Amino acid sequence: MVKLAESGANRYPNSMDAREALVALNMIEGVGPVRARSLLEHFGEAPRILAASEAELRRVRNIGEDTARAIHGWEKTIDLPGEWQRIQDFGVHILIQSDDLYPESLREIYDPPLVLYVKGALSPKDKNGVALVGSRMVTHYGVETARKLAYQLAYVGVTVVSGGARGVDTAAHQGALTAKGRTIAVLGTGINLVFPPENKELFDRIAASGAVITQFPFNRPADKQSFPIRNRIVAGMTLGTVVVEANLTSGALITAHFATEYGRQVFAVPGRIDSPRSKGCHDLIKKGAKLCEGAEDILSEFEYLFPASNKPPTANETGLLPALELPPNEQAVYAVLTVEESAIDEVIRRSNLPASAVSVALLGLEMKRLVKQLPGKMFVKNR
Repeated sequence: MVKLAESGANRYPNSMDAREALVALNMIEGVGPVRARSLLEHFGEAPRILAASEAELRRVRNIGEDTARAIHGWEKTIDLPGEWQRIQDFGVHILIQSDDLYPESLREIYDPPLVLYVKGALSPKDKNGVALVGSRMVTHYGVETARKLAYQLAYVGVTVVSGGARGVDTAAHQGALTAKGRTIAVLGTGINLVFPPENKELFDRIAASGAVITQFPFNRPADKQSFPIRNRIVAGMTLGTVVVEANLTSGALITAHFATEYGRQVFAVPGRIDSPRSKGCHDLIKKGAKLCEGAEDILSEFEYLFPASNKPPTANETGLLPALELPPNEQAVYAVLTVEESAIDEVIRRSNLPASAVSVALLGLEMKRLVKQLPGKMFVKNR
């Protein structure tokens, strides 16, 4: 990384690297991902955009006079050295689209973020991600459902992605953390701003085992524009979006709309027919969203995550992603099961594991579609 000068006025664009230039472009008012793409197509490299004359900038498609003036005079309005100092002080790293850990599915959308500010770490496993979203004003039913779904998904290795807001989002992150799984919070503010303020400890826990991310520069407050921008990232970086509880004006429906636009699966959890908090979910179901009563409804749409043998799909299989690894207890329980029915007491005896460990392992194997439970607490391997 090139060391930045102390003052923006002493900074020469032709000595920048792409990461620095993209951070600067991301901070300029009026330059979003779509205009940035036009600029990159025209100039080839981000540093050349910042070095261009106003006349050159005006010749670019979608770049008007005001935007050209803002880009050309960026050093007068953008404190890039200060931003890099904040990045270092806050323990954040920057991902750009050419980085391996920039979410592949996010690159595929129409307007992927120029940069991602990341507290914690993204992982290749996050390509197996599902969004859980819903209203801030949530019922007890919505909270418990979000926690349960997030727990079940995280337990089998699916990354739970949400927006870090009050209500369903918070419950989803909490459920994933309880399962000791991965969860990602996508913020609608600068990464140094905690919104809602009571989630500070939650965000710290998320960053410790997953990631808190945003496309916004430091100190960018929340507003009506920032949340839809955030929602497109939530939908864009996941395999599908589950709306747990939402009224007809909930921002969660915006996330579902983006998921549909990006060709991703949309799920909706039904609620009471007389509950305004579930009207948005019921409307989604009427429009074709898959009704979700449990994690199994979600996982059944992504069968390539769980091939029958728990091994990576071979070249002639349709699976797109590698299978998830079985933890030791699940391996032990799976090894003693057959295609013949086995009572749970027999499974406990054969595996030499405590009853509680066997129950948890069987749940995990069921979620992975490796084991089927029959009436009377009987278990068989799926053929």
